[in-house]
Amino acid sequence: MSNKMYENFTEVLRHELVPALGCTEPIAIAFTAAKAREVLGHMPEKMKVSCSGNIVKNVKSVTVPSTDGLKGIASSAIAGAVNGDSSLEYEVLKPITRENVETVRHFLEEGMCEVGLLDTEAVLDIEVRMSAGNDSVVVEVKDEHTHIDHIEKNGEIIYQAKSEAAAENAVMLDPDTTLPDILWYADHVDLNDVKDIIEEQINKNLVIAEEGLRRPYGANVGKNIMKTCRDCTDKAVAYAAAGSDARMDGCKLPVVINSGSGNQGLTVSMPVYIFAEEYNVSHEKMLRAVVFSNMTAIYQKSKLGKLSAYCGAVSAACASGAAITYMLGGTYEQIENTLTNAIATLSGIVCDGAKASCAAKIATAVDSAILAHKMAMSGDVLKSGEGLIADTLQETIEAYTTMGRDGMRETDRMILKMMTS
Repeated sequence: MSNKMYENFTEVLRHELVPALGCTEPIAIAFTAAKAREVLGHMPEKMKVSCSGNIVKNVKSVTVPSTDGLKGIASSAIAGAVNGDSSLEYEVLKPITRENVETVRHFLEEGMCEVGLLDTEAVLDIEVRMSAGNDSVVVEVKDEHTHIDHIEKNGEIIYQAKSEAAAENAVMLDPDTTLPDILWYADHVDLNDVKDIIEEQINKNLVIAEEGLRRPYGANVGKNIMKTCRDCTDKAVAYAAAGSDARMDGCKLPVVINSGSGNQGLTVSMPVYIFAEEYNVSHEKMLRAVVFSNMTAIYQKSKLGKLSAYCGAVSAACASGAAITYMLGGTYEQIENTLTNAIATLSGIVCDGAKASCAAKIATAVDSAILAHKMAMSGDVLKSGEGLIADTLQETIEAYTTMGRDGMRETDRMILKMMTS
């Protein structure tokens, strides 16, 4: 591996693995609104929030963190405007107090915030318009959850992200990346370069998973699995799901995300951690396995895109299953076969928005990914020519990500239409 690719992988990990408070799409809206209010200089009298379809889909049914159960676009935006701090980015709603929540409820009842669908080609696009007296502000966040595209005040553009500069400075995975590159990196990375963020991911995600098992959240998927827990497979499934139970239901504990998603952050980390504990894997080997899991998920998502009709838990679970194979001494062929088995099994799961049932989808995905691991370790693999499985893993990943990115666009439109009709 070249020094350039090594540095790229390290930079990507440090860029992607950050703490987030709650589901990242409502947080993105709150971030945009908080920035708009900061530019306006005081609380607005009126607001309009317009979002791309995928944002609408992922905000409709999920609880906004720190708001005592409020849901939806308007709640997210008003919470951000009332006391959000845009400098905290994914933890923008951390300052929200009980008194703030009452203020949010008041503004919701007053109908202060209008909501609309944004006509845009971007899958992640949020525009917040605010006004008070003679002052008005427009802030647009685009492509990434906290990437400000432009800011306008009183009709004048005061900030515009330069597209060419943004492309040059964007932290993106090297397009020539292959699975052997990721494997080499996991084996050889100087842990001093990544240990802090990997341990933070494990520790923070473990705390919210345990919270989800301790108290009632959402549909209590993790708690229900633990009631009949038989082995570390069930425990791994339960911990990943329980973390999602909590965060989808507005828990105030942070999650260290992957590819802009807390659910994916939980899915790439918790199963690997549970298996490491069960099999007495060394701390160093566990850290390297979580590096492998994160990078393999990012690799798949770099081809899929941030948001689509393809459930993000699938790519994260596939990565997690392969990381378990890696951690427990599997050969390169067995690691590849784990991914092939998992991708071929799970790729039909659609994303119909962020909500309580995400935890159940995570449970299904992790369970299947661990089965894929067990099959691979026993020498069993789904064969080329069956469905979209190709001759090589690289081609198989290309086939499934193309299906998810391009082939499911109409599916995405239909899901949005049905959810908003």
